[in-house]
Amino acid sequence: MEVPEAAPAAAAGVEAEGMSGGKGSWYVLGKRAVLVPYLREHVPRYHEWMQDPALLEATASEPLSLEQEFDVHRSWTLDPFKHTFIVLDKELIGGEFAPGNPHTEAMVGDVNIYMNDPDDMQLAEIEIMIAEHKSRGKGIGQEVILLMMAFAVEKYGIATFRAKISESNMASLKLFRKLGFKDASYSAVFKEVTLEVPADELQLRFPLTVGDW
Repeated sequence: MEVPEAAPAAAAGVEAEGMSGGKGSWYVLGKRAVLVPYLREHVPRYHEWMQDPALLEATASEPLSLEQEFDVHRSWTLDPFKHTFIVLDKELIGGEFAPGNPHTEAMVGDVNIYMNDPDDMQLAEIEIMIAEHKSRGKGIGQEVILLMMAFAVEKYGIATFRAKISESNMASLKLFRKLGFKDASYSAVFKEVTLEVPADELQLRFPLTVGDW
């Protein structure tokens, strides 16, 4: 992996992000997908997804009311140690992609990183959800994970990635292992596998196509 020059430390990335107007400042353009900020316009569709028992189980989530979902959206937006993107399927975008347009017609999932280890701010937990069945099996999930990790290295100086996946989610386990993640531990209580990978062992491409939202 070719790491971009002068990749900032995670804390510096958080500070710079706050100074630039918050986490709604960027989008990331890929071949199959676009990562865009999680906006209020996305919340109703996201709420619909999270009524699906299968998605609730896969994400270890509890069903929320729409009002609660808006509250969660606000907390995610304000949390300096979490970065969330909504995933757009480029094939579903009506017309041309336009920064500032939420393109709710093309939203198919989300991807997140959490810098939640106070002893290692260069470690980020990553999770992804492709909620729309029509956009699965197209390689979008793999591309989105790679885009998000490259973004995290470039903007936050992340050095290690971690993923926690249910042992029953064989598709996700297979995907993360394919990308280079190695099993680090197993929780019999939560029936969950923890996988990790150093950023410098990943096949990430730079520069990213990152734009101002």
